[in-house]
Amino acid sequence: MEELFRAREILEEITPLWEDCGALCQAACCHADADGQGGVYLFPGEEALLKDCSWGRIERDAFGPMLICLQPCDRAKRPLGCRLFPLTPCPGRKGWTVRMDARARAMCPLSRAGLRGLSPEFLKAARRAVLCIAQTPEGEAFLRKWHALEEEFRRPLW
Repeated sequence: MEELFRAREILEEITPLWEDCGALCQAACCHADADGQGGVYLFPGEEALLKDCSWGRIERDAFGPMLICLQPCDRAKRPLGCRLFPLTPCPGRKGWTVRMDARARAMCPLSRAGLRGLSPEFLKAARRAVLCIAQTPEGEAFLRKWHALEEEFRRPLW
């Protein structure tokens, strides 16, 4: 749990741009889509931290617990997946790193610019946060599972 707190703290104040990126897209990543789908999967330990949040509800699916936002969140309590977005953890040559999340293409205008369009400080902080999570066997297993799920969105449809 210490690793989760450290990872969340690393990304507490830093964002993908020098200003609120949600202003570009009306915080599209914070809203369900037209079918009511959407949310963020919770990292190990986050379900307990967010079980009583007033701005969302936790649902479970085959992957695990997911927070569905019902109204604007308390930014200080937002999940690690939200803090990382539009990035996603991925294995690199020297351990874990980050890349643009394939799911971001559908909603995030920042995804078009790729990693170069993001604040360098945000990229460094995101990598550090992911490395914190990878320090425990549970965290490493979760990152592998998260990565496998995100890889599904990179596969060609036909």
